[in-house]
Amino acid sequence: MKRRPRTLATQGDLFPGEMDPWFFERQARCRGFSRIAGVDEVGRGPLAGPVVAAAVILPWEAELPDVDDSKLLSAGERDTCFQDILRVAVAVGTAAVSAEEIDRTDILSASLEAMRQAICQLDPPPDFLLVDGPWPVPARVPQHPITKGDRLSISVAAASIVAKVHRDRLMVSYHAQFPRYNFAANKGYGTREHLEALARFGCCPLHRLTFRGVLSEPVPTADGNVHGRARNRDGTER
Repeated sequence: MKRRPRTLATQGDLFPGEMDPWFFERQARCRGFSRIAGVDEVGRGPLAGPVVAAAVILPWEAELPDVDDSKLLSAGERDTCFQDILRVAVAVGTAAVSAEEIDRTDILSASLEAMRQAICQLDPPPDFLLVDGPWPVPARVPQHPITKGDRLSISVAAASIVAKVHRDRLMVSYHAQFPRYNFAANKGYGTREHLEALARFGCCPLHRLTFRGVLSEPVPTADGNVHGRARNRDGTER
């Protein structure tokens, strides 16, 4: 992989001294913890598909020079990093919470539940968590929520990559079941093409019915016309 400028731990006003992508892991180790898991989720914003979380325990100071916030990597870079992470990780856990569960609760609750489930998949179990975002995970494990943690902690960045690659692959597999929406390309996000498909065909079982744009008035298509009516998950018209 061509080396790219690193963004991890480059916010010089946050930490004294040398910038260190293992800063938070080092703090946890100084407190006596050794199995430190980074935790992150992906898929809070899409109109369709699950929210996916990953938890990753890395060996201390593992050589992963290209690991970074998944949002800052290309698909090819993420795939390469994904393989590197799986090769060296002590443990990796993933979990997905469905659109139906997102609708039943809310996207924040579903995201935290996906994180909790991913943590439960880790073997050996973690003794400390570094969690992306300001909210703690409902798990009986000491933890440190970190806003923008995927840019400040290598363990959280690794989790963000695993979650992103896992969810993208899920959405590609769903494309074969529901090709009208082109999930292989848009991954469930509200692109113009996706919104036009919703207007023409209504929603499918993967859509989040509580999200704006899924069951709202149909949007005009590129030809200026309005097609179709909003439908329930089973395809019946509303």
